[in-house]
Amino acid sequence: MNRKKLIIVVVLSALLGSMLTLFAAGAGLRSMGLYADDVLRFFGVMKFIQARYVNAPNTTALIDGAIDGMVASLDDPHSVYMPPSMFKELRQHTEGSFGGIGVTMGFKDNVVRIISVLEGTPGETAGLRAGDEILAVDGTPTNALQNEEVALRIRGEAGTQVVLRILRDGTEQDYTITRDVIQVPSVRGMMVEGTTMGYIRIGSFAEHTGDEFTSEMNRLAGSGMTSLIIDLRANPGGLITSCVAVAEQVVPAGTIVSVIDRDGGEEVYRSSLAARKYPIVVLIDENSASASEILAGALQDTGAGTIIGTTSYGKGSVQAVLPLFHEDGLKLTIAKYVTPNGRSIDGTGITPDIVIERSPSDTKDVQFEAAKQYLTEHPSL
Repeated sequence: MNRKKLIIVVVLSALLGSMLTLFAAGAGLRSMGLYADDVLRFFGVMKFIQARYVNAPNTTALIDGAIDGMVASLDDPHSVYMPPSMFKELRQHTEGSFGGIGVTMGFKDNVVRIISVLEGTPGETAGLRAGDEILAVDGTPTNALQNEEVALRIRGEAGTQVVLRILRDGTEQDYTITRDVIQVPSVRGMMVEGTTMGYIRIGSFAEHTGDEFTSEMNRLAGSGMTSLIIDLRANPGGLITSCVAVAEQVVPAGTIVSVIDRDGGEEVYRSSLAARKYPIVVLIDENSASASEILAGALQDTGAGTIIGTTSYGKGSVQAVLPLFHEDGLKLTIAKYVTPNGRSIDGTGITPDIVIERSPSDTKDVQFEAAKQYLTEHPSL
């Protein structure tokens, strides 16, 4: 009898211990927003696939697909799972050197159009032109891809090929283009001929954009610059730190941008510039997005710049890039941002102070001409 009681006590103790373990595990999962039945469903499906699928599956590929599916379920075009090739291309792009074809693209109404073709690049050699519509990349329709995915698929290792289906003047044609290393400074400046106006074009906000902007500002100042045009048209954005580095040189002391997370936590980026040195006009269009909108919004709200062009893209969110364990990565929207006056431009964009539309029939850059005219009529601070 004593032996039976001992066995019963041991069994009950084991059962109680298991129950407590399960309860503790369940509590731990719930603290992470997970429930035991969800975890069981996930691992149950994976184990069933591993055990019964007609072909032996690759477990890493299953996990990759699960991560991709989780991110896709957020229904956020700016959050994306990046397999190794895409993640590598993103890193190269932000570093300012990458394998590609040398074109700038604009995205509007699910249409991908070439905005400009850089001289001496594979795109120019292949015969691509500004205004061409890109219908597909390597056979995949562009309207089935996210904007960033289109760009990353066109980039790739130097020496490899990409096939673009181009629509031009109602005719479709495939262009096979061999990628090359594209060394593209993100900033270039010049003096506007016959004036004391400086012009600085910022193509994107990459790793060295702040330093490049400083160099161009100093060079133009040495050439007698008395006013400045900053061109942010077709600028897709980039690193917020680089945007702030530029803003610190043109936005007067105060808030540049406030980044707000889902819990209401706020990170404020500020400028300590005593005062702006020049009258400034900023050019934007429907393809000016993200960090370029931060800079335009800060200059507009502080009265330090006049915005000319068309309403910008309207991307008022901030993404973090997380490297994973297999050379892949995750880009996830983690916060929203607001301009110095507290405006959220997500989905609405920056409305210019002076709206100037462009037309394919224009024989000159009407927005640039409007900027020149404005600075001619308003030469002083």
